[in-house]
Amino acid sequence: MTLYNIKKQYLKMKKVLRNLTMAYYAVFMSAIASALLGFYILKSGITIDPLSSTGIALQSVLIVLIIGSVPVSLFIFNRSAKKWAQLTDTAQKLTKYQRGSYIRLAIIGAGLVLGVLFYYIMQNQSMIFCAGIAAIGLFFCKPAEVKIITELNLEETDN
Repeated sequence: MTLYNIKKQYLKMKKVLRNLTMAYYAVFMSAIASALLGFYILKSGITIDPLSSTGIALQSVLIVLIIGSVPVSLFIFNRSAKKWAQLTDTAQKLTKYQRGSYIRLAIIGAGLVLGVLFYYIMQNQSMIFCAGIAAIGLFFCKPAEVKIITELNLEETDN
């Protein structure tokens, strides 16, 4: 592999890392926007009784979404990353990794955003706990250069 190709792949990886980092922090900014929206909805007097049938249904759906989506999305992404690491084309590895990371962030981030919003609408403490579970799940999704290199076995192809 030539020095030019190594530099080109490194720059591609840096671009993927930058895009994923922006998406990662955008999820947290969305959660803050969701909190602001929920606060204004609460101030306007729109609430859902958590003990009503609608409240119970919304809580149940969110709890199942978060409890199911966090471990499943992390597992599927890990399994997929192992498959992507077997590819020979580094650009293809990075493209698939980026797409998979976006999907994983969107799934887990949706749980965070909805948990925060439903907390304000229902004034139920279990919703903020659900949002906390999703936020903890997001910490496992934080992009890092070392993580990308390790998960895709990029060092082995460069040597």
